[in-house]
Order: sequence, then C-alpha cells, then structure tokens
Amino acid sequence: MILYPAIDLKDGQCVRLLRGDMDKATVFGEDPAAQALAFQKAGCDWLHLVDLNGAFAGAPVNAAAVEAILAATEVPAQLGGGIRDMATIEMWLGKGLARVILGTVAVENPDLVREAARAFPGRIAVGIDARKGRVATKGWAEETDVTATDLAKSFEDAGVSAIIYTDIDRDGAMAGPNVAATEALARAVSIPVIASGGVSSLADLTALQATGAIAGAISGRALYDGAIDLAEALALLKS
Repeated sequence: MILYPAIDLKDGQCVRLLRGDMDKATVFGEDPAAQALAFQKAGCDWLHLVDLNGAFAGAPVNAAAVEAILAATEVPAQLGGGIRDMATIEMWLGKGLARVILGTVAVENPDLVREAARAFPGRIAVGIDARKGRVATKGWAEETDVTATDLAKSFEDAGVSAIIYTDIDRDGAMAGPNVAATEALARAVSIPVIASGGVSSLADLTALQATGAIAGAISGRALYDGAIDLAEALALLKS
C-alpha cells in the first residue's frame, strides 16, 4: 500500500481544512516546495497535491506553488482541484504531473473523464468525495444524489488509474479513516482505491493495509502535527 503525503494549497500556503471548510484552515507552512522536498527526503514514493482555491474556482489558482513543487522534487505527484476541461488536463500533464485527479467533472461531465483516460493512459484518476455515502462536488460545497459506489462503478471500463475516496466527515478531523466504507468500495470495483480523510496514526495505516483491498492512503494533518512520522510509516508499510 502506497502512502501519499498530502500538500493542500490555499493562497499559496500549505494548509489543512477541517471537513472541507475553507473557513477552518490551519496553515502549516509558507513554502510548499520546501515541504514537498522534506516529504521526498523522508522517502515517499508519491505526493498528493490539492489546489483548494481551484476546487472552488473551477480553474487552477495555486499553479505557481504546484510548479515550484514539481521543480523541487523528483517523485511523481498527483493533483486535484479545479481541473475541469481537457486544456487544463493537458497543461498540467505537460508541466510534469504524473497524474491528474478529476472530481467535480466526474459527476458533471463523465465523458471528459473517459476521453482523458483514453488520451492519457495511466495518468487520470477520479476523486470521489462523499458525505454519508453521497458524492459532493465543487470543493464539497454541493451534495448530489449519486452514491460513491455507483459513481466508481460507472468508470470501470474507462481506464482510469485510481479512485481517491475521501470521507468528508473524517477529513482533517484526526478521527481515523472510514475503513469499512473504503474497503467496501475497493471490493466493489477493479480500479485501485486510495483512502483519504482521517488517516491519523500508524494504526490507521495498518488497518487500511490489513484489508488487502486498499491500494493507497493519503495523510496530511497527521504528518504536520507529528502524529505520524513519515519515515516510520513508510518503513512499516514496506515491512
């Protein structure tokens, strides 16, 4: 199971939100590229980047910070937030991102996901953010009647490389991930599922890995708070 350290970008800074609330942001760093480099030095295999402003704006906002991270690091990075058309997908992949994450458009324009996955094999992921099992879009501001499982299943034949599943109620709350819901989703589809939201201890990572079904886990606040030591966690998962 791959551990993805998260760098959430708001106004050019590294932040963490509580349950997706932009008004409840804690700033953890003024230099996202330095933070990314620190994660790389600790031994991570991937980076998970989110343009929070972009998720609300519907277009890239923290591009300068993302580009600085890409320039400073060598490990592959995936990015979500504000990527809602083919031009933006092509732009980011052209700048060196390994993978882009499509969230809102996966609900509103699933044909774009399919088109992008055909055009860029292995480089398109779908972000499914859910509150009580129902998908939320536009930076989690709008809730839909679509279930996370149904949305994931709809992309089974699309060629997407991964699904990033976030339980919004757990995100940033340091209360542990929703292991049962994530495992159920992972077993319902053949696409690799990455857990996000609430991963706050080595025990959480062990529980996710023990399912044998979950391909990865994203952690942010716990790494910044020191609740998880990244090098220790990486060693644990590899053992």
